[in-house]
Amino acid sequence: MAILSGWPFFIYLVNNITKIQGMLKIILLVVLYLLFPVIIIKMCQKWSLFKKIGSIVLAYGFGLLFGNLGILPSGSPNYLVACQERVAIPGPEMAVLIENGTLSADDRFVNQIRAVQDNITMIVIPLALPLLLFSLNIRKWLRHAKTGFLSMLLALVSVVIIIILAYIIFRDKVPDAGKVSGMLVGIYTGGTPNVASIKAALNVDSNLFLMTHTSDLVVGAFVIIFIITLGPRVFGLFLPKYKYLESNGDSESLIAEAESMEDYSRLVGKGAGINILKALGVAAAVFAVSGGISLMVPSSYQMMVVILLITTLGLGASLIPAINRIKNSFQLGMYFILIFSFVVSSMADLGMMMSIEYMNILLMVAFVVIGSLLLHLILSAIFRVNVDDFLITTTALVYSPPFVPVVAGALKNKEIIITGLTVGIIGFAIGNYIGIAMGQFLSGL
Repeated sequence: MAILSGWPFFIYLVNNITKIQGMLKIILLVVLYLLFPVIIIKMCQKWSLFKKIGSIVLAYGFGLLFGNLGILPSGSPNYLVACQERVAIPGPEMAVLIENGTLSADDRFVNQIRAVQDNITMIVIPLALPLLLFSLNIRKWLRHAKTGFLSMLLALVSVVIIIILAYIIFRDKVPDAGKVSGMLVGIYTGGTPNVASIKAALNVDSNLFLMTHTSDLVVGAFVIIFIITLGPRVFGLFLPKYKYLESNGDSESLIAEAESMEDYSRLVGKGAGINILKALGVAAAVFAVSGGISLMVPSSYQMMVVILLITTLGLGASLIPAINRIKNSFQLGMYFILIFSFVVSSMADLGMMMSIEYMNILLMVAFVVIGSLLLHLILSAIFRVNVDDFLITTTALVYSPPFVPVVAGALKNKEIIITGLTVGIIGFAIGNYIGIAMGQFLSGL
């Protein structure tokens, strides 16, 4: 009788074996996406070469390989046409297309994969953003801004002017040039977390996002080498020298804080689990409140409103001591950024990156990087900004705070580290506002 009673379940398994296999594959894919960054982190910890390359660059590289080596199915030509530039086809529409023979069961599986990829990217960024903001001590960083504020303002003005000019030049050559411009503002004010947030807010296509960010990585690699090697001598011909002052007593703690931003070993060990749960709980609450409020605006603006609200609430929460003191929330946020980088790059079509469109994006990015650097140099010469502040401000905005000590070491000037770190943190805090505003403004022209 026991065997007979289990017979219907066995029949169900036989009749639905294909669906069950598909579900298991989807579950394994999700697990891979969530845990693969651990492998990247271990690689960076064990080998200095990978540490120099950077965990985010590695995440992009492995994601591109995973998505373009035939491991993931790509779907039939009919499926790609039916998507109509959407990431995935809604379930009811997919069922109709399969029923009338336009698409196959294999296309359904491809659609499920793409939907999972899209859902992961749409979840990890709204969670990562507040986590990155919670631990920031805005008051402390502002106290140490020094002369860097003037250089930062000149850099921001330069970036905005050059990006508008780049949009005018490339708008007929680069798809969604307004959105690309918004992402470039994010890249040159706060870095990967900002550009990822702006991608979500402006609903940027994954291929376009990856082409833009990859172009920045290529151009940026040459620029940072120039800044470290020839930059001080070349820019010193036009700008006054730095006047040394006595370093502030807080400098060591600020430097240590910046250098620990990508220390993922803090996410394991005694008490780490409790801190992770606390940080995730508050981040989820910020996400939920922002999502609830966004329902009051038209659907086309909801994601943008969510990102702006999360940024604002995250900064506000950082002023609450109990939240600000939650340990390692920043590192947890960066882990989510690694997940995003791996997933979004696996969604990209490497073939499209070899197209003329990619070359135009590369030219646009190069124009923005070099143009904003030159305009910043001219304005700095007019306002008598010293060469060290100019270089450290450029580094902090174009790259990220962890690069600041590297450039300061090349300049043999420890005093400017505080200025660079402060500018980098402020740029990260305001990058979403400026980038989204720029993207919306230029897209509306």
